[in-house]
Amino acid sequence: MKKIIFFDGDGTLWYPKTTKYKKEPHWIYFNSKTSKNPNKHLMLIPTVLFTLRRLKKQKIILIVLSTHPHPPKQADILIKGKIKHFNLHNLFDEIHATKTYYKSKGEIMLKILKRRNISKSKALMVGDQYLWDYKPAKENGIDAILIESEYMKNFHSIKGIKTIKKLRDLLKIINNS
Repeated sequence: MKKIIFFDGDGTLWYPKTTKYKKEPHWIYFNSKTSKNPNKHLMLIPTVLFTLRRLKKQKIILIVLSTHPHPPKQADILIKGKIKHFNLHNLFDEIHATKTYYKSKGEIMLKILKRRNISKSKALMVGDQYLWDYKPAKENGIDAILIESEYMKNFHSIKGIKTIKKLRDLLKIINNS
């Protein structure tokens, strides 16, 4: 049984209303029509709220680790703002913006596990990007799952990659581990 689950934000918990899983979600921060108020153009992904509530009832520690293309302090404020915007703040134990290099998430996961005295085998990373979510976890000995999307379909065929179609599918995996 997992004790702690790390979640990416964009593409895992929320995505752009217009493109959903068809286009990488970070486009919304660079488009002149959406960059001024990206939250207005984002929506919570179906089954996220249900899944997070079920995991919380199981006393699993839930943490957001989301890479953001802004300076660290501003990125942290923006990520926490999204959590508040979607009214998820009561479901997460910690929220962190990670730096814009792919190994950053793995480094933060290791620090959190050490601080909380949780073994790597009791942790899981859930994300939508192979390079930014899945790979940093696996390189550090942490289990990972990738949510299937149009923009990541080439990675789903890599041998050994675990994928799910909807976040809700995570409940079956957690309860069978």
